Amino acid sequence: MTDLSALTRLCPPPQTQPAPVDWDRVEAELGMQLPEDYKQLASVYGPGSYGGDYITIYHPHGVTLYVNLTGPMPSRIREYLQRDYDQGTYPVPYDPQQLFAIGGTEGGQKLFWITEPESPDNWCIAISEDKGPRWFTYDGNLTSFLVAVLSGEIDVPPFPNLRGLPTDFTPSVPPAFEVGDPPMREPVNTEDIRNWARANGFQVPMRGRIPREVREAWEQAHPA
Repeated sequence: MTDLSALTRLCPPPQTQPAPVDWDRVEAELGMQLPEDYKQLASVYGPGSYGGDYITIYHPHGVTLYVNLTGPMPSRIREYLQRDYDQGTYPVPYDPQQLFAIGGTEGGQKLFWITEPESPDNWCIAISEDKGPRWFTYDGNLTSFLVAVLSGEIDVPPFPNLRGLPTDFTPSVPPAFEVGDPPMREPVNTEDIRNWARANGFQVPMRGRIPREVREAWEQAHPA
C-alpha cells in the first residue's frame, strides 16, 4: 500500500475533485522540483487542513497568501530562521537555506521540508516550535508523516498536542474579502491569541481553528 493509499483510507479526501495544479508552472515559480508524494497529495486533497483543522499544509491553490505554497510565507519564515541561526537566538538544527516551510499547526509549530539530499523524493520532514528551541525530525516524506501522526503510529515528544487528532480533512474556504500581502509579523503562538481572547471576553475553542473575528481583533490590538 502506498503512503497516499494509506492516508486516503485513514482520512478520506473531499468528494469534489480539486482543481488541477499546473506543476510545471509551480516548480518554475519556486525554482525547484517538488516531491512526487506532495504533488499527489495536493492533487487529491486540494487546499485545506488535516486532523480537526489542526495541521494546515501549504498548497499552490491556497486561498490566502498565508497558506499558499508559492506565496511569501515560506521565504519569510526562512528569514526568521536565518536571523535566529545567525544570532544564536534559538538552536536551529539545520542550515535555514535547506529548510522550506510547507505548513503549520494551530499549536504554532512549523512544518518544513529538509531539502537535502538533492532528490526531492528523499526529503524528510522537520517540525519546529513557534519561537522556541524544540525541533523534531521525521525520517520520511510528508504523506507518510501525516499517516503516522493521524494514526498515532509515532510519538512526537516535543509536541504532545499532535497526539489524538481526528482523522479528517477540511477543505479551505476562500475568504469573503480580498486578502492583501500579509504584513511582516513575527510568528505568534495561537495559545497567546486564545489567552488574550479569553481575557477580553471572546469565546474560543480549546483547539482547532481560531474564529476569524477573534484573530482579526487580536491583530487590530497587536499591529505588526
